[in-house]
Amino acid sequence: MSAAGSPNPEYVVARVRARRGSLFGDEEYRKLTRMGPAEIARFMEESTYGEEVNALGSRHGGVDLIEYALNRNLAEQFDAILDWSEGSLYDLIARYLRKFDAWNVKTVIRGVYTDAEQSAVEVDLIRAGEFGDRRIRRLLEADSIDGVIEVLEDTIYGEPLREAYAEFEETDVLVPLENAVDRAFYERLLSGLGGDEPTRQYESFLKAEVDFRNATNALRLARSGADIDPAAYFIEGGDLFTRSSLARLAQNLDELVEYIGDSQYGEELGPALRELEEADSLIAFEHAIDAALLAYGDRLGTIHPVSVTPVISYILAKERETENIRAIARGKEAGLSADAIESELVIT
Repeated sequence: MSAAGSPNPEYVVARVRARRGSLFGDEEYRKLTRMGPAEIARFMEESTYGEEVNALGSRHGGVDLIEYALNRNLAEQFDAILDWSEGSLYDLIARYLRKFDAWNVKTVIRGVYTDAEQSAVEVDLIRAGEFGDRRIRRLLEADSIDGVIEVLEDTIYGEPLREAYAEFEETDVLVPLENAVDRAFYERLLSGLGGDEPTRQYESFLKAEVDFRNATNALRLARSGADIDPAAYFIEGGDLFTRSSLARLAQNLDELVEYIGDSQYGEELGPALRELEEADSLIAFEHAIDAALLAYGDRLGTIHPVSVTPVISYILAKERETENIRAIARGKEAGLSADAIESELVIT
């Protein structure tokens, strides 16, 4: 619908809950890990992905078909949510979905940096944000990072990327550019929310998302031992870290883990921290932190069941389903065992 009119959370939440019931669960994932790419595509054809698989099947096959179908379905699901929404609810959801614009910008930048084929970059794009087809096409056709920035000059990403470009040229690493994109997204997302108690609860969720991102970045730095300024990774807007505390804690892994465990997120992130300590695996930690964010969103959605939070919780869950199926398809293509693939999945 549109940002005009009165918000209609009762209607939208009811529609979203009906769709959430059709998301894949443990049983479906276990079946998929024991199939080849062609079998996965056929399984998807009999599910909520059937329309996309049938529409794309004449142009793509194998893992490409699966990925294109996943991304198209994701975009269409989220477009439907916007179509249902009105007033301030529409605005809150549209703001959050711009995360896919940020994803697409970073994906294109990585593709240019690695000199990837345009088709290989396009298959990873998710057209669920604000960018239209024309801008997406211009991004894909850019043959340099400077060219990408030119396409984005009139967006919230243009100026931050231009400012970060000098550091990129000096270091030849993408960190300054990717963090410029993330910071621009979260700054806009968190600006001027205000509103009633459910909206403030939603703001708490967004701050948690920023905190979890900063925690992951800090742990990466602490584990790497690299001589990198932690401030370059810091994203404003959360409650857990300041720029100076992140810089200090990133120098000592044990102190950082203790700090996170003693924070307001200790209960949510406890399993993730145990994964880190027991398995000594940052990947396992990152998967556990993704699961924690999903669980945190679900919990907030029960506190204010008729608000934007259950909608955002569904968006996260649907996004995670897409990532899980993609991980299974790519793992099968790479010849990984079912157990190895299952370790890559995030299931709550």
